[in-house]
Amino acid sequence: MIHRAVDDEDPDRFYTVTRGRSRAAAADLDLVTLIVSEAEPAPGMQSEYVKVLRTCQFPTAVVEVASELGLPVSVTRILLADLLAAGKISARHPSAVFRSGSALPDSEFLKKVLVGLKNL
Repeated sequence: MIHRAVDDEDPDRFYTVTRGRSRAAAADLDLVTLIVSEAEPAPGMQSEYVKVLRTCQFPTAVVEVASELGLPVSVTRILLADLLAAGKISARHPSAVFRSGSALPDSEFLKKVLVGLKNL
């Protein structure tokens, strides 16, 4: 896969993809918000929307979606906000799991995971 600098992108493409918008309607989509498809792509749907729906069949972070699309996160957030408003995707911050009353992971287990990561 060839990575190009965003500066090399044609700004007209971003303008077209976002239909001229520079901000997402849903401001709560941060980099680690998990996105899950709730619908199948529809005929005639914009190609970026189709790719999002196919990529997010399992929970996928916003930053990963941006990487899959090859678009800046700011542009990706605009597309995700559109799909969210249309009910085509659902979004959930990973910390929401712990707010719902479930127990936090065992600290000893987390220490073992950290040691394992350091050993990689």
